[in-house]
Amino acid sequence: MSDTPRQLNLVLCWHMHQPDYRDYSSGDFVLPWTYLHAAKDYSDMAYHLEQQPQARAVVNFVPVLLDQLEDYAQQFKTGDMRDPLLRLLAREDLNDLSVEERDLLLDRCFRCNHANMIAPYPPYQRLFNIFREIDAHETRHFEYLSAQYFADLLVWYHLIWTGESVRRNMELVPRLMSQGCLFGYTDRRLLFELYGELISGLIPRYRKLMEEGRIELSTTPHYHPIAPLLIDLKSARDAMPEASLPEAPVYPGGVERMNFHIDSALSSHAARFGTAPNGMWPAEGAVSQASLLQMAKHGVRWAATGTGVLEHSLRQANGELPEKVHYLYRPYRVQDEQQQIHCFFRDDHLSDLIGFEYTKWYARDAVANFVHELESIYAGTSPTESPVVSVILDGENAWEYYPYNGYYFLSELYEALAAHPNIRMTTFSAYLRQCSAGGPTCAVEAQLPQVVAGSWVYGNFSTWIGDRAKNHAWDLLCAAKQSYDHVMASGRLSEAERLAASKQLADCESSDWFWWFGDYNPAHSVAMFDALYRSNLKHLYAHLRLPLPAVLDQPISKGDGQGVEAGGTMRRGS
Repeated sequence: MSDTPRQLNLVLCWHMHQPDYRDYSSGDFVLPWTYLHAAKDYSDMAYHLEQQPQARAVVNFVPVLLDQLEDYAQQFKTGDMRDPLLRLLAREDLNDLSVEERDLLLDRCFRCNHANMIAPYPPYQRLFNIFREIDAHETRHFEYLSAQYFADLLVWYHLIWTGESVRRNMELVPRLMSQGCLFGYTDRRLLFELYGELISGLIPRYRKLMEEGRIELSTTPHYHPIAPLLIDLKSARDAMPEASLPEAPVYPGGVERMNFHIDSALSSHAARFGTAPNGMWPAEGAVSQASLLQMAKHGVRWAATGTGVLEHSLRQANGELPEKVHYLYRPYRVQDEQQQIHCFFRDDHLSDLIGFEYTKWYARDAVANFVHELESIYAGTSPTESPVVSVILDGENAWEYYPYNGYYFLSELYEALAAHPNIRMTTFSAYLRQCSAGGPTCAVEAQLPQVVAGSWVYGNFSTWIGDRAKNHAWDLLCAAKQSYDHVMASGRLSEAERLAASKQLADCESSDWFWWFGDYNPAHSVAMFDALYRSNLKHLYAHLRLPLPAVLDQPISKGDGQGVEAGGTMRRGS
């Protein structure tokens, strides 16, 4: 029996993900969110962990995000920039901007949280006011805008997308902010080079934190697919019995495809960080009995998902639920005759407090409230156990809604948690290791006899399947996969062509395309993701040397123009 006193074990898990924004026909990045979040959020998240030696956390990197970060690092190294905004930032002469380039800058460079990222900076607000004044007129004479206007716009856009830690520790950013306007080529070039340094240094920074034992790095199946739906489209009806499904009865070869994503994630993670990961946050926390056991077959020791999945599963097994403190704060074992995996379930309430509510609070009050919530859980759980509380959310999208990119909130949060006598910051793997010795340092592990398939969103898959547009997108993917299988079986492709086709298919299987389809989503985001999804499918057919289906020229969904846009102002909980 261990003599370790009872504690509350807290696992903060930050999920880092951006879908693949590359257009493989032009080679360009269609959207800039990967490199912008890298300079702002991934940099800041590393900084806060570096500054608090006692802090512990899990950082989950989706491999397709790391692929893009490495792509950007290579671009900065060679100077062959394939992101249009970065190309323009580094261009010496902006006097010869094309109409398309001007439109791009005006469309992109005000796309951020206005209250926290434009309004606090009078020179940037003036640029926005000029744009708004011209945009309000029917003739919209944007040709009146000078090269200097666009130079200043480019600089300010990249200044406000630098992390707060960067502003406080690198002289360039505050100097340019103080200058305010009339930025020259040298200013733009220095800012461009700073972005290169930040992005190129990210993976080494997180690897160093891992090697020092301060974080656990976990992964996600490589291109972020909704794995339970790949295995069985009908798993959507576990939590939504009346759900409408695609016309295709099944995604062809789904288990094989899931194996591809898992194998690729594990090998790429090991190559980047020097060791294979112990755990996975499945894409969107989407799990089923079959998908969890499939991960276990690959040696994955733990996975995590949302509270809704646990509650649906427990209700199916036991009927009514007890109070949350009696079932949520413990690991569950999912197993069959050959495999087992531990599953953790996030506290949705605490995760959403950080992701959505505390953005409106003073940092000190928010931290005090969070600690009070944890103390209440500690007081309400068994005096013979140490509960494990899982807080899992985006490591990127919430922070622009906080003042100073969450700088004060995160600094004070880590400090308060590290100093608390009854709270132990830990990681999932460290918690499982400590549990193997038994004693009061752990909660009693439970077995989950059957997992009701679902995700962190509502405990079901309604965000990715079940409405007309989403189902149509699945049917397009299923048809493409059938064509892929026929061509692969024919043997007519070379090994290099087969690998290229497999990678392209994997891109098409990403959850993000299906997220944005639906008339309830904002029109601008729907249009961008719709076009990119259909472009990916077209490239797949091209890799297979097949004619392009005419249906791929028709938009899948249009959106209604309401809601919150993707990228800089997208609000997602994981």
